[in-house]
Amino acid sequence: MTEATEQPAKLRTVIIAFVANLLVASAKTVAAVVTGSASMLAEAAHSWADAGNEVFLLIAERSSARKPDSGHPLGYGRDAYVWSLFAAVGLFTAGAVVSVQHGLSELFDPEPAGDYLVGYIVLAIAAVLEGVSFLQSVVQVRAGARKFNRGALDYALNGSNPTLRAVLAEDAAALAGLVIAFLGILLHQVTGNPAYDAAGSLAIGVLLGVVAVVLIGRNRRFLVGEVPTPAVRATVGNALAEHPEIERVTYLHLEFVGPAKLFVVAAVDLTGDRREEDVARQLRTLERAIEENELIQKVVLTLSVSDEPTIGF
Repeated sequence: MTEATEQPAKLRTVIIAFVANLLVASAKTVAAVVTGSASMLAEAAHSWADAGNEVFLLIAERSSARKPDSGHPLGYGRDAYVWSLFAAVGLFTAGAVVSVQHGLSELFDPEPAGDYLVGYIVLAIAAVLEGVSFLQSVVQVRAGARKFNRGALDYALNGSNPTLRAVLAEDAAALAGLVIAFLGILLHQVTGNPAYDAAGSLAIGVLLGVVAVVLIGRNRRFLVGEVPTPAVRATVGNALAEHPEIERVTYLHLEFVGPAKLFVVAAVDLTGDRREEDVARQLRTLERAIEENELIQKVVLTLSVSDEPTIGF
């Protein structure tokens, strides 16, 4: 999958998640009012938070795709992490905190519940819609993992694509939340004890809190300058060292400046013995050639000092 086809595919994944969450949130809200279930209300808050977050993720995809300009020579790729961070904070505040607060309220001051069948029907419909969105994000994760020769789980958790990670995590949490809500409502109906329903709301809140904290942490790491994995470093380093015009590499710095976009700084020893002007032109030509790789946003090459050791990859 090339970058030209990957971008629309990622946008489609986010749009599908947004539509699914909007429909599910509306249905869960109605069911929460009808049934009086704390777990269902927590799930409604969860889905509304997810729907709002998808708007942030859409902005992230659009904003980060802008081309470099004089004001941003390394491009706008880090915008993806900024807006994805907003989405993760939104999941924590509008999803986790609301669910925990309502769960505590219901635990100490329960409201009467009924019309359980409505809740079960809505949960079943939500499972179908959330499942479709989850499968779409899984397809995207697997495609990205194959492209970069990584495991699907490793690519989803540690890869540089924050929007895909957020959609996958939110969809997985949504499916887990449906199971928790179902058990909370069922146990409430069977035992007549509303504590089970309140506990379901609390469990959903904790689940969303954990997911949000993980996503916040991942986005923070990329914003402050995440370095690639040793495997990526070895791939880039070996590609430089094996270039016919480069004799050896003595320094290499790699940093993500956006999803699947690297900023590369390297000190190299060029083959041959040319005069200064020719060497400068050769370096610039090499930089432009390396930047043709879709994963490289910017390359800066400098000359090695003779007594600097060659680094291995």
